Formats: sequence, C-alpha cells, structure tokens
Amino acid sequence: MQILKRLLRWILILAFTGLLLGVAAVGVAYWLISPRLPSVAVLKDYHMQVPLRVLTADGKLIASFGETRRIPVAIGNVPDRLKHAVLAAEDASFYQHPGVDWHGIARAGWHVVVSGGDKGPGGSTITQQVARNFFLSPEKLYSRKLTEIFIALRMESELSKDQILELYLNKMFLGHRSYGVAAAASFYYGKTLDQLSVAESATLASTFQLPSVVNPLNNPRRMVARRNWVLGQMLENHYISKAEYDQALAEPNNASPHEPPIEVDAPYLAEMVRLQVLDRLGNDALTEGYVVKTTIQGARQQAAVDAVRSGLVEYDHRHGWRGPEAHQELAAEASNEDLDRALAGYTDISGMEPGIVTAATASEASIYLGTREEVKLGLDAVEWARPRIDDTRVGATPKSVSAVLKRGDVVRLARDEKGQWQLTQIPAAQAALTSINPEDGSLQALVGGFNFLRSKFNRAVMAARQPGSSFKPFIYSAAFERGFTPASIVNDAPLALPDPSRPGGLWTPSNDDDKFDGPIRLREALVQSKNLVSVRLLDAIGVRFARDYATRFGFSLDSLPSNLSMALGTASVSPMSMARGYAVFANGGYLVTPYFISEIDDRDGKPVYAANPARACRTCAERLLDTRPPGPPPAATAAAPGMAMAVAGSAGAPAASGSVTGVGEAVLPADAHGNGSHPPVLAPRVIDVRNDYLLTSLMQDVIKRGTGAAAMALGRDDLAGKTGSTNEHRDAWFSGFNGNLVTTVWVGFDDFSSLGKGEFGAKAALPIWMTYMGTALKDQPSAILPMPPGISTVQIDRANGLPAGAGDPNGMSEYFKVEDVDRLRNQASQQQEDQDQQHAYDIF
Repeated sequence: MQILKRLLRWILILAFTGLLLGVAAVGVAYWLISPRLPSVAVLKDYHMQVPLRVLTADGKLIASFGETRRIPVAIGNVPDRLKHAVLAAEDASFYQHPGVDWHGIARAGWHVVVSGGDKGPGGSTITQQVARNFFLSPEKLYSRKLTEIFIALRMESELSKDQILELYLNKMFLGHRSYGVAAAASFYYGKTLDQLSVAESATLASTFQLPSVVNPLNNPRRMVARRNWVLGQMLENHYISKAEYDQALAEPNNASPHEPPIEVDAPYLAEMVRLQVLDRLGNDALTEGYVVKTTIQGARQQAAVDAVRSGLVEYDHRHGWRGPEAHQELAAEASNEDLDRALAGYTDISGMEPGIVTAATASEASIYLGTREEVKLGLDAVEWARPRIDDTRVGATPKSVSAVLKRGDVVRLARDEKGQWQLTQIPAAQAALTSINPEDGSLQALVGGFNFLRSKFNRAVMAARQPGSSFKPFIYSAAFERGFTPASIVNDAPLALPDPSRPGGLWTPSNDDDKFDGPIRLREALVQSKNLVSVRLLDAIGVRFARDYATRFGFSLDSLPSNLSMALGTASVSPMSMARGYAVFANGGYLVTPYFISEIDDRDGKPVYAANPARACRTCAERLLDTRPPGPPPAATAAAPGMAMAVAGSAGAPAASGSVTGVGEAVLPADAHGNGSHPPVLAPRVIDVRNDYLLTSLMQDVIKRGTGAAAMALGRDDLAGKTGSTNEHRDAWFSGFNGNLVTTVWVGFDDFSSLGKGEFGAKAALPIWMTYMGTALKDQPSAILPMPPGISTVQIDRANGLPAGAGDPNGMSEYFKVEDVDRLRNQASQQQEDQDQQHAYDIF
C-alpha cells in the first residue's frame, strides 16, 4: 500500500510539474509570438475582394471584371438552414466554445502520436479557420498551429460569434473561383441564399473541406456522399426533422455552372470602361466592389449589335460562299463522339453554330451540331451560297445542296427571323458603329467589330481610316465661313494638278461616276457628292485655313493631310471622331467630347465619382449669358484623341481627366460628386449656329434626294447625313443625325482590301445605320434644329444661284445668312446691268 501511495504521489507531482511546464511553455510561446500577432481589429471593417461590375444606364449588366466570384452577404441575410448546415459540417459547438476546441486539439495531438507524426486534418474550429485564412498560410507547422490558436482566442475576445461566422461564410473558397456562400449559390444553382433547399444548403456546406475536389461539379458522387453525411449531422443536432432529412436525401444533384447573366452585349465598351476605371482608381478597381454606371442605353446597344451583325452578314452573302471553314475526313460509321472531337476546336460565334456535314445529296444535307443536334438543310437554306470568284464577282446560284456542301465539311449555321436554320459563314469584313448624344457627348451605343472574342481590336475608337466623302461637310462649313453660300456656283469639270508622286506627274481626281455637270450650286454638289467641286472649293478657301478650321470639330492637325486630297476625305479618323464632328452640326455648333461613364459607386452604393460633362446647353441661362463668339476650341478640347475636354461656364469649373489609351476621343469628365449644386460646364461654341443650320439643311437634302435617299424609308423628317466612300472601295461610311442622336457607321477590311465594286457608303454602311436608327428613334418625336436669327429665305435662279424675281419660273427658295443677301442682290443687279450693256452692244 505504501508503494502505491508513493507511486500515486509521484504521478501527481509529475502531472503537476508537466502542467506547470506546459503552462510555462505556452506562456513563453505567447511571449515570443504575441509581438508578431496581427491585430484582429481590422476584421471589423474588412473588405472582401469583390469584382468590378459594369452596368448600362438602365441598370443592366454589361460585364464583371475580377479574378474571384464573390457576393458579400450580411449574417442576418443568411438563412438558418444554411448556417445550420455549415455548423453541422464544420463546427457544431461553435456558439459554445471559446474559439478553440480543446477536445478536438487533443484528438489531433493523439493522432500525431499514434501515427508517428502524421499531421492529419481536424481540430480547427470555424474561428481558427477564419484566423488561418485571413492571417496565416495553409502549411502544416506546429508554430503556425500555435499562432492560429492565439489569434483565434484574441478574435473571440474582440469579435462576436456572428461577426466571425459572417467572415467565414464570405471568405472561404468553395470551388470554381467562387468565394463565399452567396457566390457559390449563384454559380452552382443560379439562386440567392433564401432560395436554397435543405439539400442544396448541405451541398454548399460540404464544399468547405476540400472545395477543389468535393464540389457539385468536379466529383458529384463523392459530393453526394459528403452531403448525405452533413444531412445526418443536421438531423443529429436537431437542425432538421426526419421528414426534411428524408426529403433532402432523395433530392438529386442539380448543380450546373451559372455564369453571371450578361444582359447587354457590349464587350468593346466594357474593355474601355475597364481601362478608364483602372486609370482613375488603380488596381483596386477590380477587387473593391465598385459598380460603374455607363451612359449606354441597353436597348440601343442591342440594336447596334444586331444592326452591325446583320449588315455584315448581308454584305458577306452578296459576295459569295468562300467554302467551309475546314474539312474533316469522317469514318463511314462515325459516332457522335467522333463528331464531337471533330468540332472540339470550334465555338459559337455571334449565334453562328459550328456543325459538320454528315451527308449531302442534291436535295438536302444533314449537319451535326456541337449541341448533338442533327439539322437538315434544303436548297432554300443554301441558295445564297454562290461561289466567290473575287471581290467583285460570284458564280452561279447553286442548283443542288451537294454543289455547296460535302460530307466532312465544317460549316456554320444560324437561325433566320423565322427560327429556321440557314447556312452562313463568319464575315471577313468588319464594321464599327458609334452613337452619341450631341447634347453632352454621352455614348449611347458602341460596336467595335463583328465579334469581340475573334478580334478585340476596337475599330470604333482605334481604327484610323479615310472618311471619304463623309468629310465633305467640314470643308463646306469652312467655305461658308469664308463667304460661300449654298447657292454659290462651282464648276464640276475635269481637273489636273501637278503631283510628282503620281504617274505622269499629274493628279486627276474624278467623280465616282466619272461624269461632270459643269457649273453647279453647292447644295446640289453636296447632295450628289461631287468630288471635283470639293477640290475646287478647298483650293478657293486654302488648305491651311481648312485644316485649322477642321480642328474646330475635334480633329487633330496630325490627322489631316496638308494638300487638296483632304477635300476627298483622305484624313485618318475613327468612327468616334467622325461622330464627334457631326455632333457639332446636330447640337447647334458646340464641340462636345464623348464619354461613357456617368457614375462610379463603391460597394456600399455611395458615389465616388459623378460625371459633369461639358454640354451644348443651348437654352440654359449660363449659355444665354455667354457672349463669346464662335472660334477654335481650347487646345485641350480639340487636340489629340483622348485629351481632356471642356470650357467651363465659370472660371472655377473642374478640369477633366487626361487621356487613356484604347478609348479614343472619350474622356472621364470632371467629377461633380459631393460638390452640391454647381453651374453647368459649357462646351465651346466652335461654329456659328447659322453656318450649322445651312450645313444641316444641305445634309437633310442628301437624305431626301441624294446619296442617302434610302433613309427616307424610316419615315422621319428630321434626319441629315452624308455617305462616304474611298478609293477602290476600301472604306464605306455613313454619318447621320437628328437633334438628339448622332451615329456613324464604318465598314471595311482590316487589311484595307477592297469591299468590291459598287460597295459605296450608301450600299454597305447606310443599311446598318438605318437598322440601328430605326430602332433607336422609334416613337421619338421629331428633333430639328430651329431656324436661328440671321437666316433669310430668298428666291434664287436655279441656274446661277443669284436672287431672282418672285415670278421667275426658274426660281427656287434657298437659305442665306442675312449679310450675304444684300451682297448677292448687288451681284445680281451688276450681272443684269452687264447683260443689258452687252445686249446694247449686240444691237450695234
């Protein structure tokens, strides 16, 4: 008995000594580690990484940028069934322990001892997992584990249990770039948290342990087993009833990828937004949950995309079938798996589905689509596919399907307006469309090409192309500034000018139809797009003056040639710069600068930026008090693409941001958020409103009876515009507007190949413009610039453009500046005196 007592005493002494040593060791460890422990106070206001979201003006999603999917959610908005599922799976005693589960740590320690040092999983509470994910690395070290425990204890002393659980539910990685339960619910099920069933809640809880392996998509069988275990834990902890348990067990795994629903197709604009936001906010822009509200109108943007795509397909079909994208040799009994492999490298392109021809006869072809759908095409679905010979010629209309398609051909199919499959092909040509509000330059729609995934080059802002005849209105405006009028007579006749760079040393410009009409009024010359009149007009006013004058419309001097070819549109411009120039005509003579970001909000919905762009503001009080005459804009407004904008209505107006590569002339206007009331920023007046009115009346005639006459099909009386084509039909343009909307369309090849004979702006670009504007202006009232003071309507002689008597049978009405009327009447009187004198001489 004495021996037993001594043994017991020694055991107690050793145990107490071990306890003291353990406490001392923990104390020493805490003393050594505590200076390096992070402050957990930062978790009280911790910002999770949240992607940048880009929205239209009407709140539709354009794009989301960021490496992670995350939707932060407050703990009060997490349903109990999901909280219970996570607690049952990860830490059932979370609300009872002090942040550390000593029994769990003991079990883990015993496992290390009996396994010979294997540091297996287990022992970490939710609090410890939060500590590890926020402050530590995942490596399995004793020192890291000890630090984790100390941080967990400190967290429990400074944060509530709900705060810790909220951090956990939002922070943890749950597979497929999804962080947090809300993002996981959205990705796997396309649901919000309150829409999840008990089984789906248990499934999400199952992914916390091994998210890359055990998730609803990568390993469904293993995930279901883990889910069922979690459901058992929920039943055991009385979180669900037996009936709910049985029902959840029977529920199948219905998870599938659910990407954020892109509601508006505007990838080129989205990339412009990304570049501009990064320039303003830095790299945090992609992780701090900012929401960018753009000026883009969702319906107009979709109309623009549809118009560009349908216009390019129509052009492409006119120029024939280029053949299949590829040809695969198929086995006689090729299986669906064989066909899937043949199509593996092809994806849907703007609604054009890839398919492979499995059989073709004279009457029909069978085509297997990547969606495992078998489609039959008859002759009517391929009859457009005349074989392409060159850019101007196509072969005969096919008489049989087998003349177009062969077994093994990889082709594209698209549904027509009736939902029927038709043979198609990806257009080789490209197009761009820019549409802006002339009042303030806000972008309404932008398309930079046929398909962003095939080509990320944004032709709407980055292309430098020759505008052809669509540049003529700027030359005419300069001429009106120098005293010419719509009735001025200029000779439309052959012209030869010295040019050592050309064969024979002469430059001999011509009209598109190689015809000449002799003396012609300027109104008719623009309506008929007479090239030789434009050259003579530019020669009369001087190239230097015209170049300087063109900068009033936002063009840089560097983009304008310093010779007479400028009259034929040999400048280098983008569709956006052309739309900006035409906006001056649409708004009464003011140079606005395009912009596309109207507001940036932080993750809490508070504005951190609000655009305050320069406006035409024709009727606002500040404009009525502005007595400055029209003239060249400030250098910062007109110079190179992307430069800052605006003349302020007051001396203290805020300045705009600088340029950003890849967004063209667009800028981020001055920031007005938090400034309270402020006067409007006035866009500079660059041309006389009377000059504007005269030019607009000429361009209205272009649409009423000139090269843009097809636009009359829209049934509107407020449209004005100008077609444009370049040498060898390399570019086709149409720029047009009413008082509320300006749109420019360009069509061409990236390699400057010819579009083909006859592909003028009226044929290739105008149909796209019409399709878009028909939708954009539907149900909108007419918007016409009113006749300004200082304009007179005068009867003139059609032949000589001079004032005529009221009863003159050859008379017509024309608009003039009032100061030009007396000069022209004097000129007419002098001409009449000369004619009378000549008649007197003839008598003798």
